[in-house]
Amino acid sequence: MSLPMPDDDALYGALLDRDPSFDGHVFVCVRTTGVFCRLTCPARKPKRSNVAFRTAVADCLAEGYRPCLRCRPLQSMSGGDPLVRDLLARLDRDPQSVWSEDRLRALGCEPSTVRRRFRRLYGTSFLEMARMRRLARAAGQLAAGARVIDAQLDVGNESGSGFRDAVTRMLGDAPARLRGRGLLWAAWHDTPLGPMLSIADEQSLHLLEFVDRPNLAAQLDRISRQTGATPVQASNAISEGVAAWLRGYFADGAGPGALPLATSGTPFQRAVWQALAGIPPGTTETYAGLAERVGRPHAVRACAAANGANRIAIAIPCHRVVASNGALTGYGGGLWRKRWLIDHEAAAGRQRLEEETS
Repeated sequence: MSLPMPDDDALYGALLDRDPSFDGHVFVCVRTTGVFCRLTCPARKPKRSNVAFRTAVADCLAEGYRPCLRCRPLQSMSGGDPLVRDLLARLDRDPQSVWSEDRLRALGCEPSTVRRRFRRLYGTSFLEMARMRRLARAAGQLAAGARVIDAQLDVGNESGSGFRDAVTRMLGDAPARLRGRGLLWAAWHDTPLGPMLSIADEQSLHLLEFVDRPNLAAQLDRISRQTGATPVQASNAISEGVAAWLRGYFADGAGPGALPLATSGTPFQRAVWQALAGIPPGTTETYAGLAERVGRPHAVRACAAANGANRIAIAIPCHRVVASNGALTGYGGGLWRKRWLIDHEAAAGRQRLEEETS
């Protein structure tokens, strides 16, 4: 979703006022310091002639600007928005609670503000997110074989026809036909590099990707066809484990333990992905070196294709593969993210070494 952008003079006014309306959606690049910031940054304001505005972190980094250490523009957006953080915490505490605009107003929240901020971050409104949480619970019960009427009453829906319509719109099939069918749990994860999406069943993780990856929709459709399972927007034990793993990775460059991965692919692709996991954090490997690792030294192009087919970002570290001259190439999440991940792992490795030798 994109918002109409005002002109630079209006954006400069928003910067002076620390207006949160475009926070995280527009960034200010300061030529005199070489850093880029959120519009709400508390730092001293630069002159109008020394700033430029960009709508993507990637553009700021590509032009050589460094992220500000005060406002930390790469940090999780929802973590910096107290309104979003509070409502998500309330939803997590009671995911089956029924929300309405009147309830938001009772909390002192303007519904249009809540809607705008959630759509900017997640592509959906808070009320829709709360409704999907309730329906996801019903879907889980139906998948376990519960009767339709029991699932309907458990989520507080008194209307049978309304419940059938809501479930059909969300899951693409009538409730009665979902009984006993497997589910795919789709969960959002905020990271310093932008939101990621995980897709998991009850046993393993099928996908972990940045949500702005161009072919994400095709990947989701492929996984749904391969598994024959119905996707719902909610967390399960696997996706909660993914959230913990990501927190550990972004804290110290190495996730805590291994994730249960459903690496469906050809035998060659699986061999390449296993070889990727063997590249130590903080180091890189060339495509030719990757081909050597799988015992197919002449299959450099095939290894590059298998590398690109990986749909478990970061955990299967395809970002650690570079060209023979060390140049960054071929990363679906964007080369700026690839550079950030490599630098993050290297810095974390140096810090661990210093701590071990001190």
